[in-house]
Amino acid sequence: MTLTDAGLSAVLSGSTVVVTGGGGLVGSRITARLRAAGARVLAVGKLDAYPATVYADLFGVHPNDRDTLVGDIADAALMDHVIREADYVIHAAAVADVAACTRNPLAAIRTNVTGTQVLLDAVRRCNARVRRFVFVSSAAVYGNGDPRRHGVQTWHEDQSPAPLSVYANTKVWGEAQTALVLGEANVPHTSVRYFSVYGEPQTVKEGSHSWAVAWMAMRAKLGLPLYLNGGGRQVRDFVHVEDIAEATTRALLAPEADRQTLNVGTGRATSIADVAQLVRRHYPDAEFQDRPLPEGDPLGGTADTARMTAALDWEPRITVEEGVARYVAWLDSTPAALPDFLRREAAHTA
Repeated sequence: MTLTDAGLSAVLSGSTVVVTGGGGLVGSRITARLRAAGARVLAVGKLDAYPATVYADLFGVHPNDRDTLVGDIADAALMDHVIREADYVIHAAAVADVAACTRNPLAAIRTNVTGTQVLLDAVRRCNARVRRFVFVSSAAVYGNGDPRRHGVQTWHEDQSPAPLSVYANTKVWGEAQTALVLGEANVPHTSVRYFSVYGEPQTVKEGSHSWAVAWMAMRAKLGLPLYLNGGGRQVRDFVHVEDIAEATTRALLAPEADRQTLNVGTGRATSIADVAQLVRRHYPDAEFQDRPLPEGDPLGGTADTARMTAALDWEPRITVEEGVARYVAWLDSTPAALPDFLRREAAHTA
């Protein structure tokens, strides 16, 4: 089935989609895409990862909206309530910051493991209603790939996981548990492995080393040095958040995606040092500073996209050069996106 915009709207119009983590960067973009296609979206999440102004002003998420449910996915009563209304489910809620998961593994396990199980149990109890469940996973499950190979690796979905972090471990478990629980319940399901998500309106968190494009653009905007952890040799497959939202929407509906695990990437390798150079095109005075490689930060690889392309009849459209330029332009027009902790650092070093 070819899923044109009209085809997506025809299927989704009048349906109800539950998006856990619907208040975050990825979840809010998915929610906007689904609503544009005519779906009613129940966005569920704690809304505690960022200041309230980030959710309202950057992500367009307001806790008083009728279809925004502020709550914990580990709350079984809440999950039963929302799943009773769901035709489709996208499970994007997670502690998604690698550094935060490393600092506090129990918090990561409560959300990423316990919360996922609570949600799966609710879906299993209402399995006659849910037409497709999409579990949001990550390329972090691949770790550094095959240790016997050198250079940039391309990762295929059938490759054995090799997680290097608490976060990656929770995603390996989530994929397996989704397939186990929903396979037994005969609920259609798909896991999507996002590669490196970036793009407006992404912002950064203090103490994090994720989200290289946002970090570098924001630091350059404020005249701060750009950190090259490990010399910036790590490779990433950068996927713009708009393409992520489109791929996830298609994974929700495409018949060929059922019971599949799909990489969501571009197949193109870009090093962190390359990103720094792209940012410096827009901020010529930016300086680079080498830093040690953080714990759990993989050297990276790229997506084998053949399965995604075949299942979704689609490919990402936004190149990393275009995406970085778009992010810089957005940041120039949205200075309020610069977090206070970075402004303080800039003022201190001025």
